[in-house]
Amino acid sequence: MSESPVTLDVTDGIARLTLNRPDRLNTIDLGVARALDETTQRLRSDAGARVILLSGSGPTFCGGGDLKSFGEVGDDLPDHLREITTHLHAAIDALARIDAPVVAAVRGSAAGAGLGLVCASDIVVAAESTRFAFAYSAIGLTPDGGTSWGLPRVVGLRKAQELALTGRVIDAAEAERIGIVSSVVGNDELDSAADAIVAKLAAGPTQALGVTKRLLRTTYDVSLTQRLAVEADELSRSAGTPDGREGIAAFLEKRRPEFKAAERAP
Repeated sequence: MSESPVTLDVTDGIARLTLNRPDRLNTIDLGVARALDETTQRLRSDAGARVILLSGSGPTFCGGGDLKSFGEVGDDLPDHLREITTHLHAAIDALARIDAPVVAAVRGSAAGAGLGLVCASDIVVAAESTRFAFAYSAIGLTPDGGTSWGLPRVVGLRKAQELALTGRVIDAAEAERIGIVSSVVGNDELDSAADAIVAKLAAGPTQALGVTKRLLRTTYDVSLTQRLAVEADELSRSAGTPDGREGIAAFLEKRRPEFKAAERAP
């Protein structure tokens, strides 16, 4: 049996989700898209996964779509891409909806749909030599992977227009400056830096973090009045949870809180 194109290991609350086609720069073909869909749907109901670390095996995070496989399907390419995006987009939607924060550890390059996975993540740590590219215009295709939604939200409309229409490749330093990346570290420090972040998040209040990430992701979709009402509802609800009670008790008792994993909301 061939090795899975996407691997998952959940240990001590940390779900390590890895694109596993290093010989093809972790590019996305139908097999990868299906595996991502299946794996992320499984994670949505796994209360043991309190944080997700998304990475790519080998020297590259994700080189975008697998153009070689696209060329092999000939005239069936439109239907083939429809099937790929059906699975890929379900996976990206799942990553956005799951309570567990998603931390992307990015090295090498993130192009096309790989950039979409970066934009879908909550915290992004990049090695200093990483390159990022929208990439679609260079091959005469239009965006997928949520890039047309995510990129304007992290860099602003004007900068997204420039990157999308020109396909300009940017380095990690610029990606951090414009907001694609949360932090940049040395090439040899990426794994340890990402591990430190996920260890901290894995010890956090998963349900409260999930509500927080959803509130932030939908901030441009509602008015201030609507958001104030939702914040009041969610704050009241979180105060009644075991994590909410534990957090306040720990503060008053001057100790470190011990948050527990809880059943996921559907």
